[in-house]
Amino acid sequence: MWDQFIYISIICVLLWTLSSGLYLTKGYKKYASSITIIGVLGMAYFIISLWMELDRPPLRTLGETRLWYSLFMPIIGLIAYYRWRYAWIIIYSLIMGIVFLMINVMHPENYQKALMPALQSPWFVPHVIVYIFSYALLGGSALIGLKGIFQKYVQHKEINVLYMADNYVYIGFGFLSLGLIFGGLWAKEAWGHYWTWDPKETWALITWLAYLGYIHIRHYLPKQKTFHTLVLSGSFILLLICWFGLNYMSSGLNSVHTYSN
Repeated sequence: MWDQFIYISIICVLLWTLSSGLYLTKGYKKYASSITIIGVLGMAYFIISLWMELDRPPLRTLGETRLWYSLFMPIIGLIAYYRWRYAWIIIYSLIMGIVFLMINVMHPENYQKALMPALQSPWFVPHVIVYIFSYALLGGSALIGLKGIFQKYVQHKEINVLYMADNYVYIGFGFLSLGLIFGGLWAKEAWGHYWTWDPKETWALITWLAYLGYIHIRHYLPKQKTFHTLVLSGSFILLLICWFGLNYMSSGLNSVHTYSN
């Protein structure tokens, strides 16, 4: 199945590039959504087929988690588009999906069937899937935060998109919290402890606290919109460190939770 990844990726990239152009073309937006969905179905087909071939969930390595991210970003972008009708948010989401697909194309992995005993817990799949889904939502909020910075410093306009980011963060934070809880339950079953201050666990907590801080800042300092966008962007950087940046840090070498390469 992995041999077909390059073809699936090329098809998805072409479809999502075409649909991005159609979203910007008056009268063709309904076709753009259909083309986007075809690409999403193609990615879903590949992930399900890979799951069946490996006889394990494709969630063990960084590359495998990027597959899920490439699937979730267009889905979340579509939902946001139908909710708010802004073409730029679905285009940004499609670009993110394409970028993560291309990273996998440029850094192919050997998809092994082996799954270490600790990853055979029933908590493994829900833990990783809810985390990647939350990462996709919070990635969307970061894009909106960048849009706010663009409005402020390039267009010299008032930031008016943070209400969208709030919805992304509220839902993403919920899934992030579920991922943290599932991770504790998984750790208890696999290693005998809910929490051990492992580097990955510590960064997961830091990320969770950053988004909790954003929610509180939005509530208690509603007029500091520039500050909100900076906190939003900074929180996403922390998330990226937790997700894969830790793999390249010396402290990550001591973690039992970093993804395999």
